[in-house]
Amino acid sequence: MKLYIFILSIIFILNGCTEGEQQNFTTYYTCSMHPQIKQETPGKCPICGMGLTKVEMEHKENNSNHLRSEEMEVYYCEADPSVRSEAPGECPLDGSPLLKKINSFKTVAQVRLRKSQLNHFRADVFEVTTMKMRKNIRLLGTVLKSEERESNIPARVAGRVEEVFVQSTGSFIRKGDPVLKLYSPRLLTGGDEYLIAKKNYFLNKNNHEFKDLYEQSIQRMKLWGVLESQLEEWARRNKVPREIIIYSPVTGIVEKKNAIVGKYFKEGESFFDLVDLRSLWVEMDVYEHDSALVKIGQMAELEFSAYPGEIWQGRLDFISPVLDKKTRTLKIRTTLQNEEGKLRPGMVGTASVQLELEGMPLVIPRTAVIDTGKRKVVWIEINNGHYQAKEILTGFESEGYIQVKRGLTAGEKVVIDGNFLLDAQAQLFGGYEDQVEMNEHQH
Repeated sequence: MKLYIFILSIIFILNGCTEGEQQNFTTYYTCSMHPQIKQETPGKCPICGMGLTKVEMEHKENNSNHLRSEEMEVYYCEADPSVRSEAPGECPLDGSPLLKKINSFKTVAQVRLRKSQLNHFRADVFEVTTMKMRKNIRLLGTVLKSEERESNIPARVAGRVEEVFVQSTGSFIRKGDPVLKLYSPRLLTGGDEYLIAKKNYFLNKNNHEFKDLYEQSIQRMKLWGVLESQLEEWARRNKVPREIIIYSPVTGIVEKKNAIVGKYFKEGESFFDLVDLRSLWVEMDVYEHDSALVKIGQMAELEFSAYPGEIWQGRLDFISPVLDKKTRTLKIRTTLQNEEGKLRPGMVGTASVQLELEGMPLVIPRTAVIDTGKRKVVWIEINNGHYQAKEILTGFESEGYIQVKRGLTAGEKVVIDGNFLLDAQAQLFGGYEDQVEMNEHQH
């Protein structure tokens, strides 16, 4: 690829040396491998021994020292200078303070093509514009139990388990199902007090004191887990059974069975730990370079290998405030409805999340950017045959476009096809400002 660009660059120069054009050029000889070598006569490169190439350079009206520049402050990690920030703070790698640096974004090279060169060069340009940037990322998701759906059936009053109706872990319990029989002296006493309070109330309905005692006894029994239908049955028989049936106040699947016949439970201890799988969490990991784009409420589409072709949709409802130091990822989560019970905790699926960049940033096609590793450069068309290279600061990439934060303004025309040829022309003949400064230093 480099050889191809080099050959095209040589063709540019040779095509520029046609008769009939106005001669406003400086002629010298240089080495294609060492452009800092310049001689007035032909010969061989003193460094590598290659034959020198004849160059005719057009006189420029503006000196490179007058190239326009723009400066901004950036902060970087001492451990890894590629980790940068526009604001002071701590390095995410080791927690050390970020170091300050002044970055200069400027026109770093100029190329003016002659008419004969333009016959062989047709640059496609793109006008710098603003647009709404969207990015679709694919993530790996894991199904988890929803902590919001975890519950238990507690002992609301102390007592001994006499009989258990739930067979094993994994059993499905609905709200109102009987789960066990409990012997509790406190419940028996409370039941007898209820029967006495009810009898006194119906014999003395005009007495507010008896009414208050009756209502208090009902509330106490309900707080202990006794249903109203049980109280009515006790009143009909005028007797409290020795073993009282406890009913489930919630719906769920038994995750842990603690109730065993003969075991004594104190108030507050759990008979059964339940989880409701009708609503599940799906947890995903977002890479650090996309973590700033995820927001609460964004849509996620998920597909699981157990059900190929079926799509579940959910909105992001949790974003972890802490980045994982080992994996350099951020935990995000969505909640899925699972009324049919298809999904199970532990399942793995793929998620697609649509990210959206705020505002309307300046953008250019990705092909317009030449990334050297140290800086990013674009070529701008000034007029027919006159091009300038400018250093820019870029942001997020999306669907073939890249955000421009510094270095360009709306309406400028960047070269998207032919920019590497212009770059080779400038590199080969010392058109970049840093090459000029290097040559002057060597002289």
